[in-house]
Amino acid sequence: MFEYMGDRLSNAIKNIKGMGRITEDNIGDAMREIRMALLEADVNYEVVKEFVRNVKEKALGLDVEKSLKPEEVFIKLVKDELVELLGGEAAPLETTKSPTIIMLVGLQGSGKTTASGKIANLVRKKYKKNPLLVACDIYRPAAIDQLKEVGKSLNVPVYEEGKKNPNEIIRNALKYAKENNNNYIIIDTAGRLQIDEKLMDELVDIETEFKPHEVLLVIDAMMGQDAINVINGFNNKLKLTGAILTKMDGNTKGGVALSVRHLTNVPIKFIGDSEKMDGLSEFYPERMAERILDMGDILSIAEKVEGIYSEDDAKDLAKKMRKGEFNLEDFLNTMNQIKKLGPLENLIKMMPGARKMGLNSININPKDMAHIEAIIQSMTPYERRHPEVLKMTRKQRIAKGSARSVEEVNKLLNQFEQMKKMMKMMGNGNMKMPF
Repeated sequence: MFEYMGDRLSNAIKNIKGMGRITEDNIGDAMREIRMALLEADVNYEVVKEFVRNVKEKALGLDVEKSLKPEEVFIKLVKDELVELLGGEAAPLETTKSPTIIMLVGLQGSGKTTASGKIANLVRKKYKKNPLLVACDIYRPAAIDQLKEVGKSLNVPVYEEGKKNPNEIIRNALKYAKENNNNYIIIDTAGRLQIDEKLMDELVDIETEFKPHEVLLVIDAMMGQDAINVINGFNNKLKLTGAILTKMDGNTKGGVALSVRHLTNVPIKFIGDSEKMDGLSEFYPERMAERILDMGDILSIAEKVEGIYSEDDAKDLAKKMRKGEFNLEDFLNTMNQIKKLGPLENLIKMMPGARKMGLNSININPKDMAHIEAIIQSMTPYERRHPEVLKMTRKQRIAKGSARSVEEVNKLLNQFEQMKKMMKMMGNGNMKMPF
């Protein structure tokens, strides 16, 4: 996600590299490039205009310290403005009430049923909740069966009563939840158009009677700027507490994410970043801004591996990444663990400098993973911890032992070294970018 926009922003920042100070002349090209990057990424025109104006005003009004380079200051300004545009602070999901009631709404085909399962999976794993899925899509053929399949795949109970009135279903579901100690109720409603008064009134009736703690709009990010009209349409009828942007892993320009909060005041709470049941990420504006600028998202990586590592191990891993001390032995151990989390490329894309190294668009074949594993396993423990000792004779031995070529060994080592450098450059709050 955001690859095109991120590449264009990176190129814009290159325009002021090496300048002695920030002036209106030397940031002119950069600002034009930023404007075009955002517009072509489908960011709303008014939002782009305000963003560019704010960055320019702050850049020209800044007294740059002698210890800083103009491009470093400019990068920070762009990042801070992106964070503000994305909502500033994260809007966490409500998890403190017992039971917590969540209602998912949206257009037909937006992915509500799948999102319901993903939220159930997340709150169970991260917040130790005991979720219950409630089937209230009484109109779409096979909608109830789909939710039951989702629940079965996660081993999460699903409450359904067929085609009854949704309010009656929810009423009975709450009784069931109390009897079975389910403390997180996720209601999957029927998809509808915001202009469908009858179906919208049905949602209003549910909201009025049960007062859900969260009313989340599930919306397809590939809609582009039409998403803003959809959000406002639902928000005029309901008290939306947040939005879930689905299909952010698809061929989307991502501009809607930069427009939603600013134009609707509805916070983004989650983004769907894969079709798998663990493919839902909590939305953090600062982390997303860093990903757009190819600074990586170390904290999200650490959180994703938290379920397979102990808390101390996860902190140690994040510390090593930040310091650039992550070695091939760590990489092998992590690779073996994260097989449980799904595709490795989803984590690699969050590494600092992933786009610059061409890692943002990779699609890792499981056989390639096996080849990498074989190469690293053919090294001695000392070589994994100190790959700098790998000269030609050692590489030839490793290639032979792993049944791979010396070229493949070199490629792995080169990519790994680049990744380490990027991690070190971005660690400890260092804003210097490797442009």
